[in-house]
Amino acid sequence: MAMSMMLTALALLSAAIAVGIMGFAIQRGATCTVAAVDEVVSNGSYRRLASILEASLWVVGGLLIAQALGVLGKMPGGYAVSYLTVLGGALLGLGAYVNRACVFGAIARLGSGEWAYAVTPLGFYVGCLSVGYVVTASVQPNLPYDSPVLQASTWIVLVFGALMLWRLFGMLVGAPQSRTQRWHERLALRVWSPHVATTVIGITFLFSILLAGAWAYTDVLAQLARGMASDLAARSLLLGALFVGALAGGWTAGRFRSTRISLGQLARCFVGGMMMGWGSLLIPGSNDGLILIGMPLLWPYAWVAFFTMCIAIGFALLGERTLQRYAGKPGVE
Repeated sequence: MAMSMMLTALALLSAAIAVGIMGFAIQRGATCTVAAVDEVVSNGSYRRLASILEASLWVVGGLLIAQALGVLGKMPGGYAVSYLTVLGGALLGLGAYVNRACVFGAIARLGSGEWAYAVTPLGFYVGCLSVGYVVTASVQPNLPYDSPVLQASTWIVLVFGALMLWRLFGMLVGAPQSRTQRWHERLALRVWSPHVATTVIGITFLFSILLAGAWAYTDVLAQLARGMASDLAARSLLLGALFVGALAGGWTAGRFRSTRISLGQLARCFVGGMMMGWGSLLIPGSNDGLILIGMPLLWPYAWVAFFTMCIAIGFALLGERTLQRYAGKPGVE
């Protein structure tokens, strides 16, 4: 019994370290769906959006390899696609637009010392509590079958393994632009590009799944709001590790600037978080769980909700810029 408890504690500690590194990477890569969609709208570039999808790809490969090795635990089931999926995705996107950051971006901004974003999780929690007052809808039914990813053949596992090794090799041995370039400069310029940051996010999240089971920090808030949270102490530890990692990322990158908080910022973050909470329960799932759990498992609801979220953010940004153009005002960051 003592040995079993020791192994469980060691697995939880290892998972917390992995989640801390994930928070570090989220902050260093400025990972955010709002920023990714803004890049598409402003520059016609899909670089950040592609890097977010790459995180899902890493989790897919890792899940396949873990299952082939017999170390994969029970994975979450999928949900039916309905009008609630689309409505939830739209609310998730509009909430992220109001907040000026998705749930990933809120972590990155908090790690930079933008303390108003500490209110976003509170707003998300209140949104999960109050969703029944906003829209009356039944809980989405679970699908009666397992993810198609978990039924993949062995040769697909080998393909993913080869792709992951190739990507890691490129990250680790890619030549710097100059032989006199210092290592810390190369680290800052190369390792924390959007693609590499989301690669680190995907890998560390995968390790946390294998060590502590499937989780997402917004799922913890949603379950708390519904009185359904299990293993609260363990999940709280992982949640704390995520934020500590983000703060460490901002501090070591020299991005940490403690900012003054205004009532307008607090209101924006609270309302944006609340709207994301509404959307999350309707889907169900927020963009962290969609990107790192639902989409890698190839659940259709997750893909529909995520792209609805992106479309909602895109239309909101276009509408804002159209109004600003007619008013003759500069854009808002």
